[in-house]
Amino acid sequence: MADDEPTRAARLLDAQAKAVRLFSAIEERGLVAPGEGERAVSDRIRDLANELFGTTRHWHKRIVRSGPNTLEPYRENPPDRVIGTDDIVFADFGPIFEEYEADFGRTFVLGDDPVKHRLREDLPKIFAAGRSRFEADPDITGARLYAEIERLAAESGWELGGWHAGHLVGEFPHEWIDGADVESYIAPANGTPLRRTDKAGRRCHWILEIHLVDTARRFGGFHEELLTL
Repeated sequence: MADDEPTRAARLLDAQAKAVRLFSAIEERGLVAPGEGERAVSDRIRDLANELFGTTRHWHKRIVRSGPNTLEPYRENPPDRVIGTDDIVFADFGPIFEEYEADFGRTFVLGDDPVKHRLREDLPKIFAAGRSRFEADPDITGARLYAEIERLAAESGWELGGWHAGHLVGEFPHEWIDGADVESYIAPANGTPLRRTDKAGRRCHWILEIHLVDTARRFGGFHEELLTL
């Protein structure tokens, strides 16, 4: 029997709270460090999640990207790269906790580059402004929210790094996400309201992801978490 909506919401929030703990531990243990390969860091984060929460599955591929690899959208698979001393790095993980999905991404800046630090600082600001836009418009569509994120990014001097700015999230496996199903994404072609029910009659919950890039300087950053709870 499917969980009722208050239970679903509580479990999604609990899954995200565990992801927050995981990323806090990543910083505390200094796992993102110069001289480390991206894949090695990804494996250490996987092992840390297992240590903290027991054996943890992931519903999408684990991503750690640094330097010019941070320009690449999710679907790309750039070659493994060694993190440099003055690098920018982001991690994007989708752990499953008690059959509920989390999707969480954060950016780390090594060194003192002021533009990279400004990018990291802008990511949560643009996320918060996007969430405020969502909360202010009960009928907002995926297309309208994407346009607002794109506007906010340009206003701050950045570009968006991908064709969408978020997606559905829920029980594992959640309603199938496929490139042909644009209604599963916060994207320009999605003219459907984000506040709706899925095919099973459950409330749709969304992840908002902010991928900002500076194509001239060849780097980007990433920030991702729940939008709707």
